[in-house]
Amino acid sequence: MLNSGFGDLAKNPIDLYPIERRAEIDAFNQRIYPALNNGVYRAGFATTQIAYEEAFADVFSCLDWIEPKFEGRSFLFADHPTESDIRLFVTLVRFDVAYHGVFKCNLRRLSDYANLRAFCRRMLDWPGIAETVNLDHIKRGYYSVESLNPTKIVPAGPDLSEIF
Repeated sequence: MLNSGFGDLAKNPIDLYPIERRAEIDAFNQRIYPALNNGVYRAGFATTQIAYEEAFADVFSCLDWIEPKFEGRSFLFADHPTESDIRLFVTLVRFDVAYHGVFKCNLRRLSDYANLRAFCRRMLDWPGIAETVNLDHIKRGYYSVESLNPTKIVPAGPDLSEIF
């Protein structure tokens, strides 16, 4: 959809879903969605200790699985971002400012994963990406969820200038 779904309304300088990599992209996406993309929400909104601990374990086992995939490479499946890189990035960019604290995914910070942190930096350096990311807005938005943070106190940290 990101390649063609917007017709003449969007420029399409890169192929986010190259035909020769689709099987790998689909397999990666199928693994990270339940464990990481949705895993942080399963942990954050868990109503039992068991559900929280299962989601928590999924999140960190997935991060541990992904971290070495960036050894010696900038992106997952091409010399540019693909759909999988975008799916991964949108969760990772929120991790230290929101999921680590308010969703209690606090075993490690994203900044403790050298390769994933460097990947986020590369994504933020990709043309058009950084201007879509406002870490302060992300943090304030997640900490405004009353069921998770009834006092709506927004933490002073982390230092946003040091995340990526």
